[in-house]
Amino acid sequence: MMKSVLFWKITTLLGLMILMIIPVTQLMNVIEERSGYRQSVVGQVSESTSRAQRILGPLIVIPYIEREEKKDDKGQPTVQRVRHYRYLLPENLQVSGKPNVEVRKLGIYQTQVYQGPLKFQVKFGQPELADLQRSNVTLEQPYLLVALSDSRGIKSISPLASAQPPTTFEPGTRVDALPQGIHAPLQLAALQKEGLDADFTLTLAGTSSLSLVPLGRSSELTLQSNWPHPNFLGNFLPDERKVTEKGFSARWRSTWFANNINSAFHYDDGIIDEDKLPTFSTSLIEPVDHYQLTERAVKYAVLFIGLTFMAFFLFETLTGLRVHPIQYLLVGAALVLFYLILLAFSEHFGFATAYLLASVACSGLIAFYLSAVLRGKRRGAMFAGSLLMLYGVLYLLLQSEDNALVLGAGLLFAILAGIMLLTRKLDWYQVADPARLSGEIPTADGENRFRLWK
Repeated sequence: MMKSVLFWKITTLLGLMILMIIPVTQLMNVIEERSGYRQSVVGQVSESTSRAQRILGPLIVIPYIEREEKKDDKGQPTVQRVRHYRYLLPENLQVSGKPNVEVRKLGIYQTQVYQGPLKFQVKFGQPELADLQRSNVTLEQPYLLVALSDSRGIKSISPLASAQPPTTFEPGTRVDALPQGIHAPLQLAALQKEGLDADFTLTLAGTSSLSLVPLGRSSELTLQSNWPHPNFLGNFLPDERKVTEKGFSARWRSTWFANNINSAFHYDDGIIDEDKLPTFSTSLIEPVDHYQLTERAVKYAVLFIGLTFMAFFLFETLTGLRVHPIQYLLVGAALVLFYLILLAFSEHFGFATAYLLASVACSGLIAFYLSAVLRGKRRGAMFAGSLLMLYGVLYLLLQSEDNALVLGAGLLFAILAGIMLLTRKLDWYQVADPARLSGEIPTADGENRFRLWK
């Protein structure tokens, strides 16, 4: 077996395949590095504008001070004043917005930022404060609170229009657990008598995503945007949505029966865990950028190289024409270079254009080279055409992630069927015979086949 030409041929090809894994691995490192540069640009833009926005509110906060008499270490009576907050959630919350997405570039990298008005319409019932009507409790002025992830994104806000005298918002939330946001003072007497029907408009900017906590007993969020690639996240999908090339529109609805959000607020001790509250959310970034697509393409590099080497091996076996290992190696290098060209050009022209340029350039180079190696322009063109077909299938795999397994399985089945069809009458014992050193050897089908290697 060790003297078999076929054995050494296959061993050499396996060695070349292992050798080609080295530049493929280096390509993955380059993609990760370039993607890291892009993420740093996104971070810089976020730090210069504002981060992803998560809106908690509006809700009414009623602070009060409770006096407690206790004895100190010496047994002397002392009075301690403890501040508490009572939260009043809205009966009905409706928010409608039109965030406009813009592309911001920094060098060759880009990210998306959004800005637009959000109109809030909210209705609160009368607060239940009978248990606080005690001599040791002092009620303070209530206020309407809207908490944000990044208050730098506030561009403007209208006065609070309500049944009470119109009032303007002030910075801060006055609640330690919610460090960023705005608040508007309210009149306690009017609140106890009529509740609150209010509306205001908040013009907000942010990056990456926009989220709203559905605090109301009945909550609704409606968004319209020019961004054609929304990714609906959060705990609830929109009940209605429409996505076109010009943008999207979506509407979310929820109630306390579905989200149980009212139980997340302790009566006096505040919020259980603000970060774990359910949200209506949408992402306003590219769902899959060219770095992710290129990385997924590189994962097929070993398969492409293996199929090309297999095609050469079958060509040698069926025709007797020799292909030197160095020639295998050069063709493999051209196949690896495809992914580097794809990465470089996708940063400037987009993935689709870069993919077309890289596939045509590398297939053309391989066609030119194989015309001499295989002793015929037709043979070189056939190999290049087959390679372009493989690139076309790979592009479909990358663009249709849901059907990738079906397409991949179908491709492998077709390739295996082709190999079995071409070699169904081949006598592999004669191919592996070390005595095949010269001349022609008849095969099982009566045709002459030249030896594998001289």
